[in-house]
Amino acid sequence: MDAVTAVFPDIPPDNIRYDLLKTGSVEQTTNNILERGFLDAPPAPYYTVYPRAPAPPPTPTPTPPPPKKETLISRYDLHNRLATEPSIPESEIGGKAVWEDSPEKREASLKERKAKMILAARQRLLAKETS
Repeated sequence: MDAVTAVFPDIPPDNIRYDLLKTGSVEQTTNNILERGFLDAPPAPYYTVYPRAPAPPPTPTPTPPPPKKETLISRYDLHNRLATEPSIPESEIGGKAVWEDSPEKREASLKERKAKMILAARQRLLAKETS
């Protein structure tokens, strides 16, 4: 039933069900639709033997709550540095990196440079808003 309905959504489900009961074959019902372009409507006694099942009410799919917007301060865990760090001079922001010996030191250096850039951008934004 579902296969025929999926292929021919414009044919009423009762007509498909009735033809499937007559033919007993999905292929034959499909051929009937393709050859004639329609299926005969079931006779009145069909509805007393096979009453129409009420369509189940569509269940609304619960939409997940929108994800909280993550700030750069929280992503890089800079909350503790907001209050303790004095303003960063422009010369230190992003500055020139020194190539470190080990990958761990290079990663730490990169994280520190990112943190300074984020904090400096925040300071510039706050300064712009206050002026």
